[in-house]
Amino acid sequence: MPDLDQWGQSEVLTFLLRYKPRSEDELFDILNLLDAYLKSSSPSVVMAATKLFLVLARDYPDVQADVLVRVKGPLLSACTSESRELCFTALCHVRQILRSLPGHFSSHYKKFFCSYSEPHYIKCQKMEVLCELVNDENVQQVLEELKGYCTDVSVELAQGAIFAIANIARTYTEQCVGILTELLGLQQEHITSAVVRAFRDLAWLCPQCTDAVCQALPGCEDIIQDSEGKQALVWLLGMNGEKIPNAPYVLEDFVDSVKSETFPAVKMELLTALVRLFLARPAECQDMLGRLLYFCIEEEQDMAVRDRGLFYYRLLQSGVEEVKRVLCSPKSDPSLGLLGDQSKQPVNAWASDFNTLATVYGRERWALATAQQPVEASYSCSPCADSRNRDTESLVSEGNKEVLEVHPDTPLLSLIPDVSLTAEEFEKTWLSLDTSCQLSLPWGGPVHADTIQTALRVVHIQTIAMSKAGAQPWKAYLSAQDDSGCLFLTELLLEAADSELQVSVKQNEAKPEALQCFISALRTVLEAVAGLES
Repeated sequence: MPDLDQWGQSEVLTFLLRYKPRSEDELFDILNLLDAYLKSSSPSVVMAATKLFLVLARDYPDVQADVLVRVKGPLLSACTSESRELCFTALCHVRQILRSLPGHFSSHYKKFFCSYSEPHYIKCQKMEVLCELVNDENVQQVLEELKGYCTDVSVELAQGAIFAIANIARTYTEQCVGILTELLGLQQEHITSAVVRAFRDLAWLCPQCTDAVCQALPGCEDIIQDSEGKQALVWLLGMNGEKIPNAPYVLEDFVDSVKSETFPAVKMELLTALVRLFLARPAECQDMLGRLLYFCIEEEQDMAVRDRGLFYYRLLQSGVEEVKRVLCSPKSDPSLGLLGDQSKQPVNAWASDFNTLATVYGRERWALATAQQPVEASYSCSPCADSRNRDTESLVSEGNKEVLEVHPDTPLLSLIPDVSLTAEEFEKTWLSLDTSCQLSLPWGGPVHADTIQTALRVVHIQTIAMSKAGAQPWKAYLSAQDDSGCLFLTELLLEAADSELQVSVKQNEAKPEALQCFISALRTVLEAVAGLES
């Protein structure tokens, strides 16, 4: 190792991920030998060594925590690097570590303050990190820093800073609501819209701040022009109209201009809000509610808005008590995690993604990106087209043991997006055909049907039937068709105690080259998904 350059060291450390120590003593001998590489001057070597330590020490949480403490310095240095690519990647890894060690970088929060010359994508990452580092000691400094970003010339960055403050407001409500209310005084359209959207979320998640939010709303209707801002304002007026004196008159302005409203979502939100407010202040809302229902039912062209209007019209005919039962029933507890699961994750949940692009893109987006890549370039059956194609591997026909030869001039496979094949037609065709080929793919961890279906859909492979998650054995049946009419039917089988996924494929025409291409495409997707779920 000492005789290698930094790239060679990184490659060796990555290669060692394949090795499984045979005993605890051997494991710690390896870690002791590689300990010095956690202090390397090369970020790539440090990251590769860190991942190796995290993976090898999967059964020793204390060792993993100690490694993450030691890698704090190199990561902070990378976060302030002049290289924007290195800085962005380091920030993504910091956020990943914070999933398991909240507040791990809290004492260095100033390292994540934004510089004027940084691009907005780095600034947005830093703001996300700052939200996770807030504590009683630094909350004032962090909020002041974020407040300065709210007036940035970049609309995206300014709104991102406002949403960051709103995120912190879930814990430090009074201070954050005061800053957000102060921002409304700037009377900038994009700022006002973002603040009102933040207020909507806060009114739901933190009921104690509802009164302060209601006092800040008057006047916002004259500034907001975008669809999401209007929806948020209308929702607040409908939910808390009894606390806002001019709420019916603001909604009446929306009703008067409904014919010129270009966003159907705003009209639908207006219907719900006005029916809610009608229950609290019927005398002020009855006339405009009638006008709005008439327009939505008789004149509106958008069918979703029209159906919403018909629903409320018929609901009102059932009586006020029935309307209250439907619209004012108990709401779910926001502490249950409506806006996302914020629970602490074990290190092993993301250790395999450390020092990979999955950390930058996110697991699901990276799976889709790797699955979609062969589709855009079409599937080539040339051995060099698939980096995972092994020279010693061949697909053997179950019937005559025929080896499928692959030639450089093999044509490309193009799967059509829509295959209208019912379950009955699939079963009938499947039973009438012989198996063309079988293969086994390594598989670890549980089966997540949604992830598999999404990835297969990207490459135009349709799901006919699939077992429920946790079923033993787990099965799935797939179909696909190329532009020449050749049909590919597939069975996936995962036994309860098996670590391999059995794949069986049948085709209605004997086309070995097309079969090889289809197997290559299917294997690419399944291996990508298996890498996520393990």
